[in-house]
Amino acid sequence: MSKSAYIKLVKGSKQEDISLEEVKNLFLYYQEMVSLTGKQLGWGYQEAAFPYDLQEREQDGIPYLLLKGKKPSHYYGLIVSVAKEAETNIPYIQIVLPDQATHGDTAKGNEYGKFLAKQLKGELHLFNGRTMYFNDRK
Repeated sequence: MSKSAYIKLVKGSKQEDISLEEVKNLFLYYQEMVSLTGKQLGWGYQEAAFPYDLQEREQDGIPYLLLKGKKPSHYYGLIVSVAKEAETNIPYIQIVLPDQATHGDTAKGNEYGKFLAKQLKGELHLFNGRTMYFNDRK
């Protein structure tokens, strides 16, 4: 059974709404950051930090990002989408671990969730049900 993590854009977040294109741009920014870190360290840190191919897909009219693992035995993949809660209309980013996901995917999903939540000052609901707050809660 697949698991999901959510980054909710609640009161105090950096922005009030999010698009899939903005999420894609945040992933590209992440890749650029780790690439520069790799240059400073003198080795290919980007391959270790982002071992996925970023692909845009659509199913049943719903667009999503597929992070397809370059080495499926270590990293199978992640699925990332955006939506709004039905009752509260709160926008969120969903990171899904498919049934075939590895322990590496779980770790990377948590890492990317923390990165996105920190960038957006959102509320991160992890795969294990715990919540991390990156927004100003007053």
